[in-house]
Amino acid sequence: MKKSIITLLACSTLTANLWAADLSTLNPDTEQDRTDWTQLTEKYGPMPKANSKLKIAGVSKTLTNAYWRSLGDGYKNIAEKDGFTTVYQAAANEGDQLGQLSIAETLITQGFNGLLVSPQTDSNLQPAYETAKRKGVPVVNVNDAVMPNAQYYVGNVQKDNGVRVAKWFIKHNPKGGKVAIIQGQAGVFAARQRTEGFEETIKADGKLEIVASIPADWSREKAYNATATILQQHPDLVGIYANNDGMALGVVEAVRAAKKSEQVAVFGTDGIADAYNSIKRGELTGTVDSFPVLTGEVAMNVLLRIIDGQPISRVVSTPQALITRDNVDTFIEAKKSADNQQLLNLLNQ
Repeated sequence: MKKSIITLLACSTLTANLWAADLSTLNPDTEQDRTDWTQLTEKYGPMPKANSKLKIAGVSKTLTNAYWRSLGDGYKNIAEKDGFTTVYQAAANEGDQLGQLSIAETLITQGFNGLLVSPQTDSNLQPAYETAKRKGVPVVNVNDAVMPNAQYYVGNVQKDNGVRVAKWFIKHNPKGGKVAIIQGQAGVFAARQRTEGFEETIKADGKLEIVASIPADWSREKAYNATATILQQHPDLVGIYANNDGMALGVVEAVRAAKKSEQVAVFGTDGIADAYNSIKRGELTGTVDSFPVLTGEVAMNVLLRIIDGQPISRVVSTPQALITRDNVDTFIEAKKSADNQQLLNLLNQ
């Protein structure tokens, strides 16, 4: 079984090239065929009534990361409200590409009506996608890594995560200074775009200097170790941007251990509860919240529309917001209310 999976992974790049004739390579950040999540009803009409016999499967990166647990909560919210079956499974950790592929392949054989997938890399679930396509099972790629020939994608503008953090650093360091980046997994779309957004914005301003940019594979421990090294090499550092909140919390620990908490601002991305709590305690400077529960709900609704035969845009964009001590309490209250309209009003302020 393992040998066959490895063979499938080795062929995934070739498969992607073969499908290029059907769909252009997807970049969700720049794709023109897109609809904002707030415009779905206006553009496509009210949600179709879900059949209680529907079975929808979600395949996530890992449940050890709170972001992916929250995304699954969004899927379950819609399934419970509409009365159909959903199953949500994930790999053991964020590096278990073969395990995630095996889960996806198994679910496809079990007769599910649609799949919501968040790949670990841009290619590891490509063989499962090929199988689903052949069987006529619709698949929606939800956030993070991006299958290059995905027909549908739901998620935020990844590059904008890095842009928002860079703008904060520029505003709060008018005299310049040294900053660093802790990247996610090398080669993954989200990590690449978040990093590029930060780098391009910093370099365009010209005052801050990026002195290090190190992959930590979404690992809190690796982020801690990378940060410790960076601080030894650049003791005058003023800020660090991590591609996700788990790594950012590792960065915070390393900064505190080096007794530089007052000097070094730290930002993450995702908006998990632990990041919010750290911001409130005055440890983490901020995060870019991409609202995983809302994203899960939107993705499930998009899949239901696709199953109903609606001609949905290739990309459905979901929101994000920069969270700091200035607005953390306001966003906590909005998220507690589970009222998307209240959240929308806050985002539009």
